[in-house]
Amino acid sequence: MKIAFTFPGQGSQKVGMGADLAEKFNSARELFDEIDEALGYRLTNIMWQGPEEKLTLTENAQPALMAVSMAVMRVLNKEFGFSLQDNVTFVAGHSLGEYAALAASGAIRVSDTARLLRTRGQAMQAAVPVGEGAMAALLGVEIDQARELAEASAEGDVCQAANDNAPGQVVLSGSKAAIERAIALASDFGARRAVPLPVSAPFHCALMKPAAEVMASALESVDIIIPGVPLICNTLAAPVTDPQEIRKQLVEQVTGLVRWRESVQYMADHGITDIYEIGTGRVLTGLARRIHREFNAHSIGSPDDFQTVIDESKLSP
Repeated sequence: MKIAFTFPGQGSQKVGMGADLAEKFNSARELFDEIDEALGYRLTNIMWQGPEEKLTLTENAQPALMAVSMAVMRVLNKEFGFSLQDNVTFVAGHSLGEYAALAASGAIRVSDTARLLRTRGQAMQAAVPVGEGAMAALLGVEIDQARELAEASAEGDVCQAANDNAPGQVVLSGSKAAIERAIALASDFGARRAVPLPVSAPFHCALMKPAAEVMASALESVDIIIPGVPLICNTLAAPVTDPQEIRKQLVEQVTGLVRWRESVQYMADHGITDIYEIGTGRVLTGLARRIHREFNAHSIGSPDDFQTVIDESKLSP
C-alpha cells in the first residue's frame, strides 16, 4: 500500500467546519488557537458561527480550510501517533490546498501558512473589481477542447482554462463577458453543460497578476524548508522539494492552470493505491475516483472518520 494525502480548495467551506474536532480533541483546539493568534482575530468564530457570507469571503475561507486540514493532521499525529513522513509518499493540494499540503509536510510553519493564505485571499479579491470577472465549469469536455473554447471566446478579453479537475470536468476563468460567450458556445465545442460558478473573483487566470505580485513579495519573507514528503504541485503536476522552486510555483499557481487531473494521475502512475482527502468535504475524494477508478479513496474530516479509516486502511502509527 502506498499512500498520498490531498488537501481541499475553496468551495468546500461550510459554517461549523472543524467545531466537532475542537470539541473532541484538545490537540485540534490548540491548533485552532494557534491560527487565531497568528491572524490576530478569531477566525474560529467565523468558522463555527458564521454568517456564511463572511466565511465565504476569500480572505476567510482560505485560511479556514487550511485550519481544518491542519487540525486533522494534528489529531492524527498527537492522538493516533501517525507520522506523515513514515507513511505517506506524496502530498498535494487543490489551489489553496497546496499551502495546507506544505504545512502538513513541515515545509512552512502553520502560523506563516495562515497569514499567507489571508494575504492571498485579500490579494485575489482585490485584483479584479467585483462583477468584472467570472468562472464556469465545463462538463463533458477535456482540456484541449476547453482551451479551444477559451480561445474562441476571448475576443481580446482574458479567457483561459483555470482548473483541469478530472476527465470531463474543466473550469474556465476570465472576464465576465468572455465567460458568458464561452457558456453560450460551449455545446459547439462538445460540452454537455456549462455552469457559471458562484465565485467572487476569476481565479487562476491572467487577471490575477496583481495578486501574484503580492504573493511573490509575501513568500520571499517566509521561511520555507525542504518538505518531509514531496509535493505534487498544481502547476507542474510533478513533485517539487526545493524551497526556491516551491516559492516560484506558488506564485505561478495564482495565474496558472491547476493541473489536478494530471497530478492525481502522476500519483497513480507512481504506485499510489490509497488517497486521503484531509479536511472539510469530499470533493477531492470524488475526483480521485473519477481520475483513477482503482484508488482506495477516503476522507478524514470529522471525529468519526479517524478510527474507521485507520482500522479499514491499516494506516500504521
